[in-house]
Amino acid sequence: MSKMKYIAFGLFLEALVMAASHAQNPQPQTQPMTQVAVVHPWPEMKAAPPTPIAEKKVELGQDTWDPSWDLMVETVLPQDLLTTMPARDVKDFCPRFNSMSEGDKRSFWAYFFQALAGAEAGLEPTKDVRHSEPEVAVKDTVTGRPVRSQGLLQLTYMDAERYGCDFDWDQDKQLDEHDPDKTILQPKNNLACGVKILENQLIAQHKPLLAKSSYWSTLRPGWPGYRVFVKQMTNVPAACGLKSARAASRTNVERAATEAGNSSSGEN
Repeated sequence: MSKMKYIAFGLFLEALVMAASHAQNPQPQTQPMTQVAVVHPWPEMKAAPPTPIAEKKVELGQDTWDPSWDLMVETVLPQDLLTTMPARDVKDFCPRFNSMSEGDKRSFWAYFFQALAGAEAGLEPTKDVRHSEPEVAVKDTVTGRPVRSQGLLQLTYMDAERYGCDFDWDQDKQLDEHDPDKTILQPKNNLACGVKILENQLIAQHKPLLAKSSYWSTLRPGWPGYRVFVKQMTNVPAACGLKSARAASRTNVERAATEAGNSSSGEN
């Protein structure tokens, strides 16, 4: 998948929003209206930029993050994640989150889940892993089998009970282990479930984004995979101001070093 596909998808999103706006705001009718319709504005959405691993896969000619998955994330985001509540948790990755438009916030979260999928599953939607570590090698209460982490966000069938995710074990158990038709492996279901898990962690439980108690081990500082996730968060949407913040930080350090050097020269 080339970068042109990301650009094309961005244009597609703009066209989709314009079409929805036109449909919701038709031309005045010559006939008198007998009913008043309540118009709900189409939410602003923007395509997220590719993560480093997505760009690398493009260079290698491998399957990578599908830009349509951005839309799958953005359309299911709860309003709580678009308010100022998560700002403190994401400030290291998105310093301007508080002041960003809702569309830019949606784009940030789409990027976040792309980065998380990169760290968790290498952006492979049919990734299926059985862990041997004692803390995670437990019995799945839904399948009755040793738990397996599956899909883009490495989720389990137990999450269907915990978070109300759209996974159907009775249907999936008839299919091959890596069959993309399995409900748990379908990106739409997997990503939507991830959004619910994140909302539960940040909003319902008031836990920080990066914590040892996070659902995903890649969000636990010091755990294997954490550095991979952090590396994937280096190309966030420009609206986040991350590069500007880093540039300002470097400028301040350089200025301080220069002033310290001048002061030292003056003393001599």
